[in-house]
Amino acid sequence: MNSLRHDLSRRSFVSGAAKTFLGVSTAAHFAPRVIAAPGQGASPLKQAATARNVIYLYMNGGMSHLDTFDPKPEKTDIMGLTKVINTNVDGIRVSNNIPLIARQMDKLAVVRSMMTTQGAHEQGNYYQHTSYTMRSSIRHPSMGAWLQKFQDRGNPTLPGSVMIGNDSRHPGAGFFESRFAPLMINDPESGINNVKTNQWFTEERFASRLNTAKQLDRQFAETYNVKNVRAYADMYDDALKMMKSEELKAFDLSSEPEKLRDKYGSDRFGQGCLLARRLVENGVRFVEVSFGSWDTHNANFTRVPELCDELDSALSTLLQDLESRGMLQETLVVLATEFGRTPEINANDGRDHHARGFSCLLAGGGIRGGQVYGATDDSGDEATVNPVTIPDFNATIAYALGIPLDQVLYSPSKRPFTVADKGKPLTSLFG
Repeated sequence: MNSLRHDLSRRSFVSGAAKTFLGVSTAAHFAPRVIAAPGQGASPLKQAATARNVIYLYMNGGMSHLDTFDPKPEKTDIMGLTKVINTNVDGIRVSNNIPLIARQMDKLAVVRSMMTTQGAHEQGNYYQHTSYTMRSSIRHPSMGAWLQKFQDRGNPTLPGSVMIGNDSRHPGAGFFESRFAPLMINDPESGINNVKTNQWFTEERFASRLNTAKQLDRQFAETYNVKNVRAYADMYDDALKMMKSEELKAFDLSSEPEKLRDKYGSDRFGQGCLLARRLVENGVRFVEVSFGSWDTHNANFTRVPELCDELDSALSTLLQDLESRGMLQETLVVLATEFGRTPEINANDGRDHHARGFSCLLAGGGIRGGQVYGATDDSGDEATVNPVTIPDFNATIAYALGIPLDQVLYSPSKRPFTVADKGKPLTSLFG
């Protein structure tokens, strides 16, 4: 017990020293040990990667599939005020809330047969990000953490993954080392705070305080020379590299043409998508941008068009921008949400949670555009043609990135996990 108290007090001191000496704070914690399963070196499910990067757009709150990518034109009682329009691909129709995206349908694959076992927000969000249901005893890694675990960073002086948006529920690195967690950015226009020192805080003073911090930490690091302690030190090294990197300009949106910034949209989601493109362009391999809330229990036909207006500008511009820069082929663009919305319109002119059928999107990164995969029934109630589970969808992302789908890693409790549980990739989407 005394040893435990010593470790905890030591940890508290190190955290406090970091704040005092380096002027930084961290929410990182010691990550438990993760080891590969014996004999798992060669994977029969390995595949050649079709994508190097991911821009993952997450629609918080449950986006209505009926009012976006899976309308039912013959069911006026279900569609309410939402109308249906043609796209630039014959035979594919979407809602009138997304006219700009409709013109980019030749770049998109719409998965209309998504289904989930989680009908509540927090549980559904977690499941979508990890392929595993929530457990009180463990936190599972997100896809960005899996990518870093298996593959190198794209830029050694920038984070391996970045999360843009105010979503504190993100699972982050899960049971992997803390260095695989994404850098969290709330406001895309603010960039990274606290990376510049005050004028009086010279390089000499900084180096002196850093050296003092290392001296104080040396005995602890030598005594507990294990992976988790080394990972804690690596986190500081990564932070210092980033602070001194010329690549930090990637986080500065002010260098973008005003016309392009306006085209993305002046809202946080639009600017977040622009920042995502800049980060991927500079070697950050996994960038998530969250947007919502799509929780339209009330006033669905007022709120969804407002949300779609921002989504329409941002996503359509992102696809065009990536294509014009020759980046779309190597960048997988994902649009996901935790579940859909009921065909029934409730007494508050809204739609409630719906787990049996909804839509997600994929584009770029080897995906063949201009296609629809699967279908819901005539009322949009249930995925009836080629149902796709959350692990299947995530396996498709992992497949595109060349992450081995069957390689097992063990959690601290020695339980085996793979990147997408038992999910099967939708290989027919590629080509």
